[in-house]
Amino acid sequence: MASSRTIAWPTSGTHEGGCIPGTQDPAFTLHIPERLTLPIVIAAPHGGRHYPPGIDAAMREAEWSQLRLEDRLVDRLAREVAAASGAALLVAHAPRALLDLNRAPDDIDWSMVQGAPRTNRGASASNRRSRSGLGLVPRRLPGLGEIWREALTPAALTERIDSIHRPYHGALGGALEQVREQWGAVLLLDLHSMPPLKPRSGQDRAAEFVIGDRFGASCDDLLSATALRHLSAAERRVAHNRPYAGGYVLERHGAPRRGIHALQLEVCRTAYLDAGLRDAGPRFPGMVRLLSGLVRALATETAALGADGRMRHAAE
Repeated sequence: MASSRTIAWPTSGTHEGGCIPGTQDPAFTLHIPERLTLPIVIAAPHGGRHYPPGIDAAMREAEWSQLRLEDRLVDRLAREVAAASGAALLVAHAPRALLDLNRAPDDIDWSMVQGAPRTNRGASASNRRSRSGLGLVPRRLPGLGEIWREALTPAALTERIDSIHRPYHGALGGALEQVREQWGAVLLLDLHSMPPLKPRSGQDRAAEFVIGDRFGASCDDLLSATALRHLSAAERRVAHNRPYAGGYVLERHGAPRRGIHALQLEVCRTAYLDAGLRDAGPRFPGMVRLLSGLVRALATETAALGADGRMRHAAE
């Protein structure tokens, strides 16, 4: 089994963590500026594009499947926004095809695992997303069906959890705690991209952005309102919680009562990629500027929440 790199806390600078099975490559990179000027952590859990040897042969229609599963170039988008705004940054290198970091570690379709006990093969509350084919390890895609040529071994599944999932979420949790301790509050902006949506009934154009806060459970309402207002003021079409309210990342890490807030931001791929949805398009620089401004607006409100919380506790 590949060994997992661990990160000591508190710390700053750039650190690699986890390990992509079958390689010596890190599963993710975390960067915390030496002088953190705003209480924001940007994360890109679906931006990984480091595929281990043999993965293409194990997949049906590998190139097509990988492109569909990736939040294409969202890792680059996150890096440029973090650099422009000064936010901390966590970027996954392990691809979603191997393991989905926005799923619970028990959200598993056991029918794709060799020798799994029959009692584990049925749908349950713990594998609600796996029933759609997009659980912890994606199994199938619309228009293709089964992604993999063979079932996954239990050892391979355990290795992916231990080498990718556990260290990634450990690093993210540690970074959020560190920034919260410094500022009194912290906001995780979990950055994703989405295929073009269909217009809702009565609308002529679909949303380009979806703000998810698990219907108010993962962050203060003020932060969601700030994000919606900022994007609307830029004359961009934005939706709130539908069709994406946020997944496991927000469920696990969002704790507003403790000063740890979490928002999921979905960006339409046509808004920053080229016509083939593979490479950066002419709108990419504008998207970096827009999201950098959004981060700064959210940072102002998050810092105010932190200061308010500190003053309240001091008064008590």
